[in-house]
Amino acid sequence: MNRRERVDRVDHLPPPADAVAHRADAYAAAPLLNCLLREVAERLPEPGDRPVYRLPDGRLLRVRGERRPAEPEVRTAGAWRRVSHTELVKLVAEELTRHTGLSNHDLPAEMLDSRDAVAALLAARDRSTAPGDPYLRSEQCLVTGHPYHPAPKARGGGPVAAWLPYAPEAHVRFPPVLLGVREDAVVEEGDTAALDALGEAPPGYRLLPAHPWQLDLVSCAEAFADGRLVRLGTTGFEVWPTAAIRTVYAPARDLFLKFSLDVRITNDIRRLWRHDLLELRRTDEAVVRAFAQGPGPASAGSARPAAWLSDRGYRTADFAFEELAVLVRDGLHDHVRPGATPLLAAALVEGFEGNPLDTAEDPGAWWEAYLRAVVPPVLTAFADHGVVLEAHLQNTLVAVADDGTPVQALFRDAEGVKLLPDVPRAQGWERLVYCLVVNHLWEIAAALAERRPGFDPWPAARRELARHALPEAAALLTAPTLPGKTNLLLRWTGADGAAARYLPLPNPLADA
Repeated sequence: MNRRERVDRVDHLPPPADAVAHRADAYAAAPLLNCLLREVAERLPEPGDRPVYRLPDGRLLRVRGERRPAEPEVRTAGAWRRVSHTELVKLVAEELTRHTGLSNHDLPAEMLDSRDAVAALLAARDRSTAPGDPYLRSEQCLVTGHPYHPAPKARGGGPVAAWLPYAPEAHVRFPPVLLGVREDAVVEEGDTAALDALGEAPPGYRLLPAHPWQLDLVSCAEAFADGRLVRLGTTGFEVWPTAAIRTVYAPARDLFLKFSLDVRITNDIRRLWRHDLLELRRTDEAVVRAFAQGPGPASAGSARPAAWLSDRGYRTADFAFEELAVLVRDGLHDHVRPGATPLLAAALVEGFEGNPLDTAEDPGAWWEAYLRAVVPPVLTAFADHGVVLEAHLQNTLVAVADDGTPVQALFRDAEGVKLLPDVPRAQGWERLVYCLVVNHLWEIAAALAERRPGFDPWPAARRELARHALPEAAALLTAPTLPGKTNLLLRWTGADGAAARYLPLPNPLADA
């Protein structure tokens, strides 16, 4: 069965097209509304069950719900009028043009592309089967994606047929392409031995796996013509794309591979950039040292120390250094506590079959166990080793026991790690707080509280942070605000994808 057949296989009758369209509108509107309401709107003290906001031009907008706002309505001629997704995109563009004084024609197109991608993903999911393995299921469940990005599912505006065969949300798997790179053109650093075990290269060549989608996006015709590159077919096994899309997991080999992908996904073109690759070993080795030295079971209060999935090496070709780069990442088996099941933290927020948030008998005990697993490794790495982990929801795995209780955290992605003093300590701490507290803990806490009305997650979070003898952690407990990244304004103003600008959000830790 080829890749197209796997995507198009029909297991049951799909829902009507208008039902898929309605669902796609709702999925796409929620993160866009989150951005609009957080970054440029003012909430009004209006009575009723629907929050009301004033937009920069004075218009009033109300929504249903808090964590994932829905059913937007605009006040017009004394009455509330429902706004479609297309109208919402137009409204956002108008508001941002007034608010910033800048125009932007690309981002509205991305918002519409993101919505259309969601529709394609929903249709594909309705006719596919989710993985039986809970870990893979968690990696492939993110239909909403980043809850505070205006176009989290945009796929570069390309045709659906170009990207759907490689979309994790569509429950696909595929074999990577195997290339041979002439030995005199190979560039590599670190431990890349796993790549040589993927197949057999002809004499004078080294193996280089490639993502099929990336090969469709870049041209290597000259290198194929002169023999610097040769095609060797595909691997003898399939890989599963993870939530990161360009990172894939090979369960049979217990191996992660991360590729370049010349597509804008959220804020960045997802290429393995030269400057990041040249810093990779230094950064990764610093994190490996930090995790090797602690925190251990006693300080973390967990049954096994947290783990770092090392980006242990990369290989590429000198004539296509960024375009064909592939990074080798540790697998799971040597790191996950025996008997535990790793799950993507972002999936706990999104929701999937087997989500322990749905089954936890005691939300307080579950949340305290989660905090004990996730918080100490991040704070210790910063305090003792000057390592700023990018511990957001997509870079964190949480291993759970049979009853769903968190027992261990695993972190990944050296590309997003910062080291002190490469960045000033205050800047590093702000980034840590955004990734760990705002992007991560806040979202898990909100999802848990939504399922358990009346449950307040913040006193336990405050107690966990107070356990750590770190001046910044103590100050965090009394700070009036936390930093919230402004993804909508960043994209509208054309900021660099790696840039970070923050707006102050009320600090629930101080109120606890």
